[in-house]
Amino acid sequence: MRPLIDAMVFVVDDDASVREALAWLLRSRRLPSEVFESAEAFQHKMAAGVALTQPSCLLLDVRMPGLSGLALFDWMIERELQQAIPVIFLTGHADVPTAVDAVKHGAFDFCEKPCSDNALVDRVEQALAQSQAFLQVQRQTGLLQERQAELTERERKVMALVVEGLPNKLIADRLDISVRTVEVHRARVFDKMEVKSAVELVNLLRHVP
Repeated sequence: MRPLIDAMVFVVDDDASVREALAWLLRSRRLPSEVFESAEAFQHKMAAGVALTQPSCLLLDVRMPGLSGLALFDWMIERELQQAIPVIFLTGHADVPTAVDAVKHGAFDFCEKPCSDNALVDRVEQALAQSQAFLQVQRQTGLLQERQAELTERERKVMALVVEGLPNKLIADRLDISVRTVEVHRARVFDKMEVKSAVELVNLLRHVP
Protein backbone atom coordinates (compact mmCIF):
# COMPACT_ATOMS: atom_id res chain seq x y z
CA MET A 1 0.00 0.00 0.00
CA ARG A 2 1.41 3.40 -0.97
CA PRO A 3 1.82 5.98 1.84
CA LEU A 4 -1.02 8.48 1.97
CA ILE A 5 -0.29 12.10 1.26
CA ASP A 6 -0.75 14.42 4.23
CA ALA A 7 -1.31 11.61 6.74
CA MET A 8 -0.38 11.72 10.42
CA VAL A 9 0.35 8.94 12.90
CA PHE A 10 0.00 9.90 16.56
CA VAL A 11 2.09 7.91 19.03
CA VAL A 12 1.19 7.91 22.72
CA ASP A 13 3.55 5.96 24.99
CA ASP A 14 5.19 6.86 28.29
CA ASP A 15 8.41 5.05 27.29
CA ALA A 16 10.72 7.47 25.47
CA SER A 17 12.66 4.65 23.78
CA VAL A 18 9.43 3.23 22.36
CA ARG A 19 8.33 6.64 21.10
CA GLU A 20 11.67 7.22 19.42
CA ALA A 21 11.75 3.74 17.86
CA LEU A 22 8.22 4.10 16.48
CA ALA A 23 8.89 7.60 15.15
CA TRP A 24 12.03 6.31 13.40
CA LEU A 25 10.16 3.32 11.95
CA LEU A 26 7.34 5.50 10.62
CA ARG A 27 9.77 8.05 9.21
CA SER A 28 11.65 5.28 7.40
CA ARG A 29 8.36 4.35 5.70
CA ARG A 30 7.59 7.98 4.79
CA LEU A 31 4.87 8.28 7.42
CA PRO A 32 4.97 11.48 9.48
CA SER A 33 4.30 11.13 13.19
CA GLU A 34 3.69 13.21 16.30
CA VAL A 35 4.63 11.71 19.66
CA PHE A 36 3.14 12.25 23.12
CA GLU A 37 4.55 11.07 26.43
CA SER A 38 1.14 10.72 28.07
CA ALA A 39 -2.52 10.19 27.31
CA GLU A 40 -3.21 13.54 28.95
CA ALA A 41 -0.95 15.33 26.46
CA PHE A 42 -2.78 13.83 23.49
CA GLN A 43 -6.16 14.47 25.13
CA HIS A 44 -5.21 18.13 25.59
CA LYS A 45 -4.37 18.43 21.90
CA MET A 46 -7.69 16.91 20.85
CA ALA A 47 -9.67 18.92 23.41
CA ALA A 48 -8.23 22.11 21.93
CA GLY A 49 -10.49 21.59 18.94
CA VAL A 50 -8.01 20.39 16.32
CA ALA A 51 -9.67 20.19 12.91
CA LEU A 52 -9.65 16.57 11.76
CA THR A 53 -8.97 17.04 8.07
CA GLN A 54 -6.06 14.68 7.37
CA PRO A 55 -6.01 10.87 7.50
CA SER A 56 -4.75 9.92 10.96
CA CYS A 57 -4.36 6.99 13.31
CA LEU A 58 -3.23 6.56 16.89
CA LEU A 59 -0.67 4.09 18.25
CA LEU A 60 -1.69 3.92 21.89
CA ASP A 61 -0.04 2.17 24.82
CA VAL A 62 -2.51 0.34 27.05
CA ARG A 63 -0.80 0.92 30.40
CA MET A 64 0.56 4.34 31.33
CA PRO A 65 0.82 6.36 34.54
CA GLY A 66 -2.10 8.68 35.08
CA LEU A 67 -4.72 8.39 32.34
CA SER A 68 -4.49 4.92 30.80
CA GLY A 69 -4.73 4.16 27.13
CA LEU A 70 -8.10 2.50 27.70
CA ALA A 71 -9.45 5.57 29.52
CA LEU A 72 -8.25 7.77 26.65
CA PHE A 73 -9.96 5.45 24.16
CA ASP A 74 -13.23 5.71 26.11
CA TRP A 75 -12.87 9.51 26.02
CA MET A 76 -12.40 9.36 22.24
CA ILE A 77 -15.48 7.17 21.83
CA GLU A 78 -17.57 9.69 23.78
CA ARG A 79 -16.52 12.34 21.25
CA GLU A 80 -16.79 10.02 18.24
CA LEU A 81 -13.12 10.49 17.37
CA GLN A 82 -12.27 6.82 16.88
CA GLN A 83 -13.56 6.74 13.31
CA ALA A 84 -11.53 9.73 12.14
CA ILE A 85 -8.53 8.53 14.18
CA PRO A 86 -8.51 4.70 14.25
CA VAL A 87 -6.73 3.36 17.34
CA ILE A 88 -4.11 0.61 17.32
CA PHE A 89 -3.27 -0.45 20.86
CA LEU A 90 0.30 -1.37 21.79
CA THR A 91 0.19 -4.00 24.50
CA GLY A 92 2.25 -6.40 26.54
CA HIS A 93 1.34 -10.07 26.68
CA ALA A 94 -0.63 -9.70 29.91
CA ASP A 95 -2.87 -7.03 28.37
CA VAL A 96 -3.83 -8.95 25.22
CA PRO A 97 -7.32 -9.91 26.51
CA THR A 98 -7.93 -6.26 27.39
CA ALA A 99 -6.83 -5.17 23.92
CA VAL A 100 -9.07 -7.77 22.29
CA ASP A 101 -12.00 -6.38 24.27
CA ALA A 102 -11.10 -2.84 23.11
CA VAL A 103 -11.18 -4.01 19.48
CA LYS A 104 -14.68 -5.37 20.10
CA HIS A 105 -15.64 -1.87 21.26
CA GLY A 106 -14.30 -0.07 18.22
CA ALA A 107 -10.50 -0.04 18.34
CA PHE A 108 -8.94 -0.73 14.94
CA ASP A 109 -6.49 -3.39 16.16
CA PHE A 110 -3.75 -4.15 18.68
CA CYS A 111 -0.13 -5.16 18.36
CA GLU A 112 1.66 -7.11 21.04
CA LYS A 113 5.09 -5.77 22.02
CA PRO A 114 7.61 -6.30 20.55
CA CYS A 115 5.77 -5.68 17.30
CA SER A 116 6.89 -6.82 13.87
CA ASP A 117 7.87 -3.66 11.99
CA ASN A 118 6.28 -4.77 8.73
CA ALA A 119 3.08 -6.00 10.35
CA LEU A 120 2.70 -2.80 12.36
CA VAL A 121 3.28 -0.50 9.40
CA ASP A 122 0.83 -2.54 7.32
CA ARG A 123 -1.86 -2.06 9.95
CA VAL A 124 -1.03 1.64 10.28
CA GLU A 125 -1.45 2.13 6.54
CA GLN A 126 -4.76 0.25 6.62
CA ALA A 127 -5.94 2.40 9.53
CA LEU A 128 -4.96 5.55 7.63
CA ALA A 129 -6.87 4.34 4.58
CA GLN A 130 -9.95 3.80 6.77
CA SER A 131 -9.54 7.27 8.25
CA GLN A 132 -9.27 8.78 4.77
CA ALA A 133 -12.45 7.02 3.62
CA PHE A 134 -14.34 8.24 6.70
CA LEU A 135 -13.18 11.83 6.23
CA GLN A 136 -14.14 11.75 2.54
CA VAL A 137 -17.68 10.67 3.44
CA GLN A 138 -17.85 13.41 6.07
CA ARG A 139 -16.75 16.04 3.58
CA GLN A 140 -19.23 14.82 0.98
CA THR A 141 -22.02 14.78 3.54
CA GLY A 142 -21.18 18.34 4.55
CA LEU A 143 -21.29 19.52 0.94
CA LEU A 144 -24.64 17.83 0.34
CA GLN A 145 -26.10 19.37 3.47
CA GLU A 146 -24.95 22.80 2.27
CA ARG A 147 -26.65 22.22 -1.08
CA GLN A 148 -29.85 21.10 0.61
CA ALA A 149 -29.84 24.21 2.78
CA GLU A 150 -30.17 26.29 -0.40
CA LEU A 151 -33.44 24.61 -1.38
CA THR A 152 -36.74 26.34 -0.72
CA GLU A 153 -39.47 24.51 1.19
CA ARG A 154 -41.37 23.78 -2.05
CA GLU A 155 -38.19 22.55 -3.75
CA ARG A 156 -37.59 20.17 -0.81
CA LYS A 157 -41.09 18.74 -1.23
CA VAL A 158 -40.61 18.30 -4.96
CA MET A 159 -37.22 16.68 -4.38
CA ALA A 160 -38.69 14.22 -1.87
CA LEU A 161 -41.33 13.13 -4.38
CA VAL A 162 -38.80 12.90 -7.20
CA VAL A 163 -36.71 10.62 -4.99
CA GLU A 164 -39.81 8.49 -4.39
CA GLY A 165 -39.93 7.99 -8.15
CA LEU A 166 -43.11 9.93 -8.88
CA PRO A 167 -43.53 11.43 -12.38
CA ASN A 168 -44.18 15.17 -12.75
CA LYS A 169 -47.94 14.69 -13.22
CA LEU A 170 -48.37 12.84 -9.93
CA ILE A 171 -46.09 15.33 -8.13
CA ALA A 172 -48.28 18.14 -9.44
CA ASP A 173 -51.40 16.39 -8.22
CA ARG A 174 -49.86 15.64 -4.81
CA LEU A 175 -48.77 19.26 -4.26
CA ASP A 176 -51.76 20.81 -6.02
CA ILE A 177 -49.62 22.77 -8.48
CA SER A 178 -49.24 22.74 -12.25
CA VAL A 179 -46.99 20.34 -14.10
CA ARG A 180 -45.07 23.31 -15.45
CA THR A 181 -44.40 24.53 -11.92
CA VAL A 182 -43.14 21.07 -11.00
CA GLU A 183 -40.81 21.13 -13.99
CA VAL A 184 -39.40 24.49 -12.89
CA HIS A 185 -38.86 23.32 -9.30
CA ARG A 186 -37.40 20.04 -10.49
CA ALA A 187 -34.90 21.87 -12.70
CA ARG A 188 -33.91 24.13 -9.80
CA VAL A 189 -33.46 21.14 -7.50
CA PHE A 190 -31.20 19.42 -10.04
CA ASP A 191 -29.22 22.62 -10.49
CA LYS A 192 -28.74 23.28 -6.76
CA MET A 193 -27.93 19.65 -5.99
CA GLU A 194 -25.59 19.55 -9.01
CA VAL A 195 -27.14 16.46 -10.62
CA LYS A 196 -28.55 15.77 -14.08
CA SER A 197 -31.09 13.03 -13.38
CA ALA A 198 -33.37 11.60 -10.72
CA VAL A 199 -31.20 8.48 -10.52
CA GLU A 200 -28.13 10.61 -9.85
CA LEU A 201 -30.07 12.54 -7.19
CA VAL A 202 -31.14 9.33 -5.42
CA ASN A 203 -27.57 8.01 -5.42
CA LEU A 204 -26.26 11.31 -4.11
CA LEU A 205 -28.72 11.50 -1.22
CA ARG A 206 -27.67 8.09 0.04
CA HIS A 207 -24.67 9.84 1.60
CA VAL A 208 -26.81 12.23 3.65
CA PRO A 209 -27.65 10.97 7.16
